[in-house]
Amino acid sequence: MFAAVCPASLPRTFPPAYDAAFMNSRHPERSSEIREKTQLMSASEIERTLIRLAHEIVEKNDGTDDLAFVGIRRRGVPLAQRLAKIIQRIAKKPVPMGTLDITLYRDDLSTLGPKPVVQKTEMEFPVAGKSVVLVDDVLYTGRTARAAMDALFHHGRPKRVQLCVLIDRGHRELPIEAAFVGRTVQTTAQQIIEVLVQEVDDAEKVLLMEKQ
Repeated sequence: MFAAVCPASLPRTFPPAYDAAFMNSRHPERSSEIREKTQLMSASEIERTLIRLAHEIVEKNDGTDDLAFVGIRRRGVPLAQRLAKIIQRIAKKPVPMGTLDITLYRDDLSTLGPKPVVQKTEMEFPVAGKSVVLVDDVLYTGRTARAAMDALFHHGRPKRVQLCVLIDRGHRELPIEAAFVGRTVQTTAQQIIEVLVQEVDDAEKVLLMEKQ
């Protein structure tokens, strides 16, 4: 367990607008301001995409030697776990897993609050010398990925760090690109990508939401 970069005991400073937006994003039916526009991916499409990404990761890393996954909470963690399991079936050996918990990790909503802050890290493997694949559900501004990379380097110097995301929706604020992308979706600033996974939401799909 890694001590928080920003202790959880610090006073909470999130603006009310963030709380409302986050709850509405988790429960769209509660809000008349955010509505579902279309479904981008079904459960079967998510599964097929993860299988493809797993094979790409193995190929681009020349196997699984020194490979490790780090999922960004919340939905990046189950996605990373699934990728690790798929690769374990391919390579016939386990892949180490870690997690990062970042406040305002939902890149779609982070413009409504302060910059992403790392709360805690769980690493059960030495980072030094590893080829680490950071996994998140949505890549937007790039600030979440940057915060995750900074936290990762507190544990040591990995051989390389690669970013893997289910959805890349563009609109980058930082020069950060994903090495592995499930799907690239062109969006406007008024739209939100909503990734639902069974482990967290009891549902499995990707939705394009739109602010009214």
